[in-house]
Amino acid sequence: MAVFMCMLMVLHVASGAVRLDSYNVDRNSLSVSGISAGAAMASQFHVAHSSLVMGAGLVAGLPYTCSGGSVATATTTCMVTPASISVSSLISTTTSSANLGNIDNTSNMRNDRIWIFAGTLDSVVKPAASEKVKEYYQNYVTQSNIKTVFNIAAEHSMPTANYGGRCDALNSVNYINNCNYDAAFELLNHIYGGNLNAGTEAVGSLLQFDQSAFFYYAAPSYYSMDTVGYVYVPSGCANKQRVCKLHVAFHGCQMGRIRIGEDYVRHAGYNEVAEANNIIILYPQAVTSLMNPNGCFDWWAYTNSSYATKNAFQITAVYRMVQRVMYL
Repeated sequence: MAVFMCMLMVLHVASGAVRLDSYNVDRNSLSVSGISAGAAMASQFHVAHSSLVMGAGLVAGLPYTCSGGSVATATTTCMVTPASISVSSLISTTTSSANLGNIDNTSNMRNDRIWIFAGTLDSVVKPAASEKVKEYYQNYVTQSNIKTVFNIAAEHSMPTANYGGRCDALNSVNYINNCNYDAAFELLNHIYGGNLNAGTEAVGSLLQFDQSAFFYYAAPSYYSMDTVGYVYVPSGCANKQRVCKLHVAFHGCQMGRIRIGEDYVRHAGYNEVAEANNIIILYPQAVTSLMNPNGCFDWWAYTNSSYATKNAFQITAVYRMVQRVMYL
């Protein structure tokens, strides 16, 4: 009965989803971010499509292809004992993938802007993992374009200025913590050059859109993706006259709409910054599946071995969403 009611809820919410629209977007403005598994996905999307992406913000993240396609490695080496991660091996994997054309040429990342956060109290993804993220990106990105924040006493969470649980406690309700620190603003501000306006009331439109339109051969659930995604359109971008930016924000495990409703897409802090700076925020949504019981984006090959490339099912679908929004 519980499963049946859950299915009814999904169908009901999905019935309100609309077609994802296209907007007047600067082709050089696409950036990505995420928390935890979402940060791993953001890095994968960035590396795979580095000719299009110009920056990434990574909260409690993992370095590109850290798992090596193994859930055991993902949940042990990557998350618990990251000091043993071999960044040189990850770089070799990246080089091989680029040589095969499975990801864009890594030279595209040279001038990108990277923002990396790790809470000192993170008990889920040990802070040393973010040191490995920095080490990985230093091989490709100009050093001055990499900013790290490793000095805030935060547990595993998306840190906000005024919403969520205690900063120093594990908030398993929605993994959003009030740390008196606006991570969404800080990462977007760094990515876009350091001159963004402070966030303001999010009076634009938070819309549900039909994610199934971006999966051509099977239902989204086959790839552990939801039928519904979200997009925040600032009031200044709605009439399509003003040129706007585009940012993709990937939620973490157990942070999709089926589990926490709209907490992440409304309260992670992105929309306020987006409203003040004309940045459209795309929020793809993952769901649980047999191989993915926590509703994570794929960073250990539960969809297939191409999980971190341009050929990955989830990356391809999100790329199609980006193409729609940017009218590519």
